[in-house]
Amino acid sequence: MVRKIIKIDEEKCNGCGICANACHEGAIDIVDGKAKLMREHFCDGLGDCLPACPTGAITFEEREAPEYDEAAVMKAKQNKNIHSQLSNWPVQIKLAPIQAPYFHNANLLIAADCTAYAYANFHQEFIRNKVTLIGCPKLDSIDYSEKFTEIIRNNDIKSVTIVRMEVPCCGGLEMAAKRALQDSGKFIPWQVFTISIDGNIIE
Repeated sequence: MVRKIIKIDEEKCNGCGICANACHEGAIDIVDGKAKLMREHFCDGLGDCLPACPTGAITFEEREAPEYDEAAVMKAKQNKNIHSQLSNWPVQIKLAPIQAPYFHNANLLIAADCTAYAYANFHQEFIRNKVTLIGCPKLDSIDYSEKFTEIIRNNDIKSVTIVRMEVPCCGGLEMAAKRALQDSGKFIPWQVFTISIDGNIIE
């Protein structure tokens, strides 16, 4: 059938992965550092991924494509939700190396360790397609900014996502990540999500 579906311009795509996270249907994956529409029958044609793209690499087109299959999307979500999306180890900030192959072209997730317990769909919505680093600025009692700076400076990081709890002590994690982005001398897309203690995204 002919219908509206997204089109990704790979030349404009910087591989940040923001569109893959914005696509609630799971139609987009990051492959070899580029966003790709991997499952056409998962794309509903509504374009939640369009405003998320910082480079304007995603547009609509009308062409022959499989019909949107909502049942298949729901089944895939259920299957993914029971599997870990973790792609690197170690995940503790204190234990993570400064350089590692998995940092190449990586979308970096910096998360307070409580967030994965508070937010039920954490693996699917945040860890998927990212390299994950976790820590607690209150329990670790250290400034993470120097290590974050070295990781960002010495690797080809495509984007940084910060996930913190609403509690004040998590502000240290956010500030350390922002300071590292500034001190690295690189311009990298970044975003912050705050999780409430009852498990909702509040900003």
